[in-house]
Amino acid sequence: MSTTKARAVIAAAAPLLALLATSVAVAAATEPADTVLTDARIYTAAGGQMAEALAVRHGTIVYAGDTAGALALAGPATKKVSAGGRLVVPGLVDSHIHPLDIVDLDVCDLDSKAKSLRELSAFVGACIKRYHTPAGKWLRVHQWNPTGGNQPDAEFPNLRAALDKADAHALIELLGNDGHHAAYNSVALALATNATGKVVGYSKATLATDFAAYRKLVGTDGRGEPDGMVNEDARYSIDANSMLYNELEAVSKVPDKIPERLNSVGITAILDAMASPVGLAVYDKLLAGKHMTVRVNLAQFYDPSHTRTADGRVDYDGMVAHAKEVRAKYAGNPYLHADFIKMFADGVVEANPFSTPPTLGNAAVLEPYLQPIFATDAKGHASVTGYVDTGSAICIEARAHPEKHQAAADIAAFTKANGFHPGQCQISSGQLQHERDIELEYIKRMHVAGFNIHIHAIGDRALRTALDAIEAARAADGISSTHDGLAHVQLAHPTDIQRIGRDHLYVAFTYSWANVDLDYDMTVIPFLQKVSGNSLGARHVAGSYYEANTYPFRAAKDAGATLVAGSDAPVNTRDPQPFVNMATAVTRRIPGEPVFNAAQAITIREVLDAYTINGARMLGRDKEIGSLEVGKSADFVVLDRDILKLADGGKAKDINGTKVVETWFQGKRVYHAPAH
Repeated sequence: MSTTKARAVIAAAAPLLALLATSVAVAAATEPADTVLTDARIYTAAGGQMAEALAVRHGTIVYAGDTAGALALAGPATKKVSAGGRLVVPGLVDSHIHPLDIVDLDVCDLDSKAKSLRELSAFVGACIKRYHTPAGKWLRVHQWNPTGGNQPDAEFPNLRAALDKADAHALIELLGNDGHHAAYNSVALALATNATGKVVGYSKATLATDFAAYRKLVGTDGRGEPDGMVNEDARYSIDANSMLYNELEAVSKVPDKIPERLNSVGITAILDAMASPVGLAVYDKLLAGKHMTVRVNLAQFYDPSHTRTADGRVDYDGMVAHAKEVRAKYAGNPYLHADFIKMFADGVVEANPFSTPPTLGNAAVLEPYLQPIFATDAKGHASVTGYVDTGSAICIEARAHPEKHQAAADIAAFTKANGFHPGQCQISSGQLQHERDIELEYIKRMHVAGFNIHIHAIGDRALRTALDAIEAARAADGISSTHDGLAHVQLAHPTDIQRIGRDHLYVAFTYSWANVDLDYDMTVIPFLQKVSGNSLGARHVAGSYYEANTYPFRAAKDAGATLVAGSDAPVNTRDPQPFVNMATAVTRRIPGEPVFNAAQAITIREVLDAYTINGARMLGRDKEIGSLEVGKSADFVVLDRDILKLADGGKAKDINGTKVVETWFQGKRVYHAPAH
């Protein structure tokens, strides 16, 4: 057919096509809604607009506005739901969570409670009896708090001794509630295997030979022997699964409990922030069983250090190929996408003031960690009595001739003469999770392969390296529209905060971490800036580098970053606690404690947007979720209190106790709070 004839046919058909289109539009407009929600105060997350009613058809919002407009779409079979005047918000998006570890199971669980080593030993011993753990079998103790409690005494001088007294024959592993620390008894420490696969155990001798690379990650006592604490990658040598899923087999039997827990706190979309290939089977069961009442984006996790080829090279090609296979497997799935890559730039900044010498944090920092000298106050809290001058002639000599301070008698003599352990002469700025070149190359390869990048960064040097990696990757492929971002950002140099904004990155803060807490503070602040004693004024100095640049919510937003929200559950608690996070974002305090740098607080609407529309944008799902607008999925949450009015009325602390009354997903109610 000629072009002229084709145009004539189209012109002749135009009136009919127009009539057909009008008929379809009228039919759509007159088809009754399935559900109408009224008597609500609705935060739409659409430019601050509020509404009082919604109409939903086939799981999609067809109206958001006043009550009369919504009821006009009701028919005889329409379900009419009253929110009872309550606040309704879009389904929440948790942009950094470990969902396969948030299920409550029947396990030995410390629930993050601070316990002295004596109390800890008794608790673990009771678990040995309760779970009938025989010699040579594992007892894994969940949610151990490495930054609260753990005070030693003469009978329980360190973690190893405490766990040995709990049971000297069963294999005991304390799993830190931060995912980065662990502790073991002697029989478990003896299982450590070296790079050749030979069981040599952790000891003073092997820390100087087989495990020299892990020396900064293993706590020691005054004699140089392991004190039980083993952190980060050093855990792999004892328990290959310690950095992945702790109870994967048990969770795989009850996968539906994952979305149930998420829905119970209003969460309808997440980023699984460390999705290992071994955990995919749980998602496959959820999809097969049609239990998906939450949308999931996977941040696939591969460890470059564990992919080396026979000649020692990192297998970048293998990791990229595997990641592409997983992405392709879920391509087109409405519930599950696998389009992010997770990398750790470093570990954590917390140290152990009760070790001898104190175990330093391993997060990568711009300035070397200080070496505080600690005592214990009358209430059992760590308190600083002085600092080691690592530039002194004494320390220079100690570093130059470590062999002079190996024997217990020599260590004791040095400590008596100088007032500190010779190990405190070491100078450390922490360490990147991998060599800098590896981190940059890995991120570049994954970015070029079309993945969004999600990087864990705690220390200010790690953050700088993460930014270098993202910027270099974007330069390599010329693409800056990917949804790249950072998690945590505990400490940020001001120049790097500006870079975060300039690069338009997403930042997943865990807002509840920005608080004042004596025991936690003493594991961090004295190692970054000088403190005398442990008073509030000594720890939190207005205008100091730590105080001004820790969890910089406001500064990051003002620089141009997009704030999102990540609970990091089960870190600290298995409860994703979105409203605790919101309350702390606004107040920068936890109940009963002072404010932690109020200048970095954000508003309730800013943090609510972080939990809704911003999170949806980061996941690349903002066309379908994130706000309550026509054409989007009817994912919404009914709250038991109006968190907007609380914040506006100066009562933001009361947001902390907010409960979810109902959660709706794709127009169906998937959670209803039990009646009291």
